[in-house]
Amino acid sequence: MLQYLKDFTPAVAETLTVRPMSRRAFLGGTAAFALGVFATRGEAFPTWETGAVGMPNGVVDDPLVFVAIDADGTVTLTAHRSEMGTGSRTSLPMVMADEMEADWSRVKIVQAPGDEPKYGNQDTDGSRSMRHHIQAARKIGGSVRTMLQRAAAAEWNVDPSQVTVEMHAITGPDGQSADFGEFAEAAMAQPVPAHEEIAYKTESEFRYIGKGEVQITDLHDITTGKAVYGADVTLPGAKVAMAIRPPVVGGRLVSYDAADALAMPGVVGVYELPEWKAPAKFAPLGGLAVVAKNTFTAIKAREMIKVEWDDGPNGSYSTGPYMEEMKATALGRGKVLRDKGDTQAALSAAAKTFGQTYTQDHIAHIPTEPPAALASYASGKLEIWAPVQSPYTTRTDTAAALGIEPADVTVNVTLLGGGFGRKSKADYVIEAALLSREVGAPVRMQWTREDDVRHSFYHTASAERIEVGMDEVGKVTAWRHNSVAPTILSTFAPDPGYQFPVEAGMGHVDMPFDIANVSCENGQAAAHTRIGWFRAVSNVPRAWAIGSFVGELAAETGQDQLAT
Repeated sequence: MLQYLKDFTPAVAETLTVRPMSRRAFLGGTAAFALGVFATRGEAFPTWETGAVGMPNGVVDDPLVFVAIDADGTVTLTAHRSEMGTGSRTSLPMVMADEMEADWSRVKIVQAPGDEPKYGNQDTDGSRSMRHHIQAARKIGGSVRTMLQRAAAAEWNVDPSQVTVEMHAITGPDGQSADFGEFAEAAMAQPVPAHEEIAYKTESEFRYIGKGEVQITDLHDITTGKAVYGADVTLPGAKVAMAIRPPVVGGRLVSYDAADALAMPGVVGVYELPEWKAPAKFAPLGGLAVVAKNTFTAIKAREMIKVEWDDGPNGSYSTGPYMEEMKATALGRGKVLRDKGDTQAALSAAAKTFGQTYTQDHIAHIPTEPPAALASYASGKLEIWAPVQSPYTTRTDTAAALGIEPADVTVNVTLLGGGFGRKSKADYVIEAALLSREVGAPVRMQWTREDDVRHSFYHTASAERIEVGMDEVGKVTAWRHNSVAPTILSTFAPDPGYQFPVEAGMGHVDMPFDIANVSCENGQAAAHTRIGWFRAVSNVPRAWAIGSFVGELAAETGQDQLAT
């Protein structure tokens, strides 16, 4: 945000002050034990890039992609990020409208299909829709305002600087006035101005940004029950599917008896789903699917199918014993990711040592709306309606699963009843697509809440072991943190058992204290479930561990951690 303000409104940027976070004198050196505030990221990240994780397909700021103006003056703005309760379907178009000087009451918002080459990155995750795209949204709006000015100036034979655009009206120096619609065609035929040619608004000129006057576009429909989510979409002749998935990740179907289910009125058929094999990215887990004429029949028929499974390599996995293994691993030495000073020597020489282990179990995302997707396959073309956070990845993954080209797949994004990372994975969409092709009709794959909890991409479990050494006056002289957790890399590649740099940079190697001897380590842990990040990802267990440890260290030394 600060860089954005520097680029567009220098006066506003000068009013911002970046204040370092502090735990008061407790962390500043006056307590019986002392931890200095760490301020040098270069030391924490000595071997990998320190910047933000890049976005595939980047950012697009072409107004001809995102803006259309009708002859009646209606402005249609395209939202390319998914709406799951954070308002991104409203906020980015609102920024465009503000810089464009459009009357919000005359703005219509449409949802972009999955098409990153056209719209830029569409992964709605990482709290980055506004953070990464506000600059582009302002350029889009500012470009259209400039194009309207130039089109009117050409018609009125005046300099563009003499033309003003305000609240959906274009005004010339001699009092000429026109609505956006009158110059819509001419304006959108103008060359798109370069960034340097646009006179961006100052903060005092903002009409909508930061004013709190624009309601979330879908708020009325959401609160009155009219909003369309994944399970609300239907097509003529559409069927409903329910799946029976292996109880263990990597399990496979041995045999089944579906005679009773197939005898039920309304059941279309029972179909085998492709077997899951690691690494599988976002592929379905396999098993069986029953397809019926309605949801109730599909649920009842599923209950009547008798299945025998081979649980495979993860058959003995149990979270309790596994956590004990991770805790034991955390007590030992792990792969050293950050090494400052001589931590082991400092711990051995310390007047006092103190350590604790903090654990976090797997987390299921459990969005209010369980996964659901409607797919319609016909004549080699596939159309999808689904609540997905990553519509373009959904498009490419589904195309690959069906062996067709992404150009033959259309992904329509519905509202998301929550996501938190779960709906970045398109396994439920792929299930619907495979079944639609098999059945020869539109199929909605519907997960129940029980399906969602039992077969999620779980956020990784972790064991965080922190140990410190202190000198005679209580100053912390050594810090060792061994973080043990399965890596999300196991979702995409053969499991290395160790986390990768992005995970390590989430509150681990970048811990916030300036201590003479630091060892940040990563113990090995294999993944036995599908791993999928939950909101705030690995910062969650690390913040819990480090924050709790500081509090317990204060109690251990008889200090009040909040004392001034």
